[in-house]
Amino acid sequence: MRIPNISERAQGILKSLIQSYIRDGQPVGSRLIAESSQLALSSATVRNVMADLEELGLITSPHTSAGRIPTARGFRFFVDCLITVQPPTEKDILKMQQRLNPDHPPEALASDMSNLLSQVTSMVSLVTVPRPDHAVLRHIEFLPLSERRVLVIVVLNERNVENRIIHTQRQYNQSELQQASNYINQHYAGGSVERIRRELVDGMREDKTQLDQMMQTLLDLAGGALDAAEHKPDYVLAGQANLIDCAGPENMDRLRELFDAFQQKQDLLHLLDQCQESDGVQLFIGEESGYQALGSLTLVTAPYVVEGRRMGVLGVIGPTRMHYERVIPLVDATSRLFSEVLNQ
Repeated sequence: MRIPNISERAQGILKSLIQSYIRDGQPVGSRLIAESSQLALSSATVRNVMADLEELGLITSPHTSAGRIPTARGFRFFVDCLITVQPPTEKDILKMQQRLNPDHPPEALASDMSNLLSQVTSMVSLVTVPRPDHAVLRHIEFLPLSERRVLVIVVLNERNVENRIIHTQRQYNQSELQQASNYINQHYAGGSVERIRRELVDGMREDKTQLDQMMQTLLDLAGGALDAAEHKPDYVLAGQANLIDCAGPENMDRLRELFDAFQQKQDLLHLLDQCQESDGVQLFIGEESGYQALGSLTLVTAPYVVEGRRMGVLGVIGPTRMHYERVIPLVDATSRLFSEVLNQ
């Protein structure tokens, strides 16, 4: 957003108005600003400056009140130019450190982190689970079940053990399954799931005529096993009830749209992908996100890093009148903490 060129006095009035609105959630009048701020200005002067700010699109007047409220553009100017961030308290950081167990698999850690972030911010929090193409296969076992079913035990990324049941084209005996396990472990252990799929499964499907019985078995088993390994939650949420607590009756329809978006995931994941590609904290205030469901809310995110690579993002969704001075550094510190735990 292009930052408007406004005077120091206008900046002071805008800052006072937004701070009052964040605190009380009510439209702010010129008299309140004149009485409560340190600017030593008359109500008439404040009123004139507020009219200029409204022309610039930084504040607006609800039809039900003579006071003003900040627009998304006004909040953006406030965040970019007027706030002084407040570092998280040692108590908050220590609380999260003590409740994150580095021995948990990444998916469980993401859930733990989401719950903790929601607790310390009183907002909806979300943490993306590392993408499947970053998963490294360490070991795989196939065990026979009845009715053409096979239990697949997959070890990913050192300690993440997953059990899946796949349906196969025919019934396999223990010897066949052991051969398949041995072949994959010998030739592909240590490779990414994405590479194994490309080299093993996709390659076999392109040349079915040349496959012997062993390779047919591998194709049947490996295809289902890698599908199972890749089908993970994209992100985990916590604290959805916090949005209900802060949303007024006029926002309930918008809130239903957001909860639908949580279920569908596609639009929100597209937005989170954009956040993952950027360094540091990213904010989408109101309509900046381009998604109607977030029109009255703010999304604050920061990427987390594993072995020098951005592997996902975490963040919070809350009202536009959130305490940005506290939330922004808290999300940043949380992403760094999560990176440290995952790197352990």
